[in-house]
Amino acid sequence: MQTQNRFLDDLARVATGAAGAFTGMRGEVESRLRDQFERILGRMNLVRREEFEAVKAMAAKARAAQEALEKRLAALEAKTGVKKPAARRATKR
Repeated sequence: MQTQNRFLDDLARVATGAAGAFTGMRGEVESRLRDQFERILGRMNLVRREEFEAVKAMAAKARAAQEALEKRLAALEAKTGVKKPAARRATKR
């Protein structure tokens, strides 16, 4: 749509060009921020989600095995009549 006022036409073209430039600038800023965050996170010595889940599963399995062994030991102690020794305090090495 063209108006009779040339000034308004020029202003509309400038606004359209500025909007396009801002869109391009936004993409560039997002790209640079993403790169910077990736660099920062790369230096932070973080654990990946898959590694965390694997260690979490190993810990759960070890805990279940420890609880099963505790029950088994309690049953053997009850069967043999041996009293359970007093709990020892953890010592620092």
